[in-house]
Amino acid sequence: MSTIRRTDKMPQFIENAQSKALRGVTQALVLGAAEASVLTPIETSTLLNSQFRVTEKVGDKVVGRVGYTANYALPVHDPSNPQNFRRPTAEKEFLRKGFERAEENIAAVIAGSLRT
Repeated sequence: MSTIRRTDKMPQFIENAQSKALRGVTQALVLGAAEASVLTPIETSTLLNSQFRVTEKVGDKVVGRVGYTANYALPVHDPSNPQNFRRPTAEKEFLRKGFERAEENIAAVIAGSLRT
């Protein structure tokens, strides 16, 4: 009688898919953060230098965040708080607009990372 050996490769498949997703989300965050950097107001560079990004697995999901640790980032970002910026490319809602401008490239890198 011959024996049939069955191997369960599902855990390796899931780990591989999550690894690809982490890489894709990280690349997406880099793209969006780079676009946001161009739009970020610069007075002393404190705001720009406080930018951070985090990619992590939360349960079965991959979550990425970009933000600023400078305590004044939110009022500078807020469109209802009028300000004049010295930097010609600076805009209110710089983080949101940066990710919107990078949206097409973000979709491409995420799709590409999952395909490989």
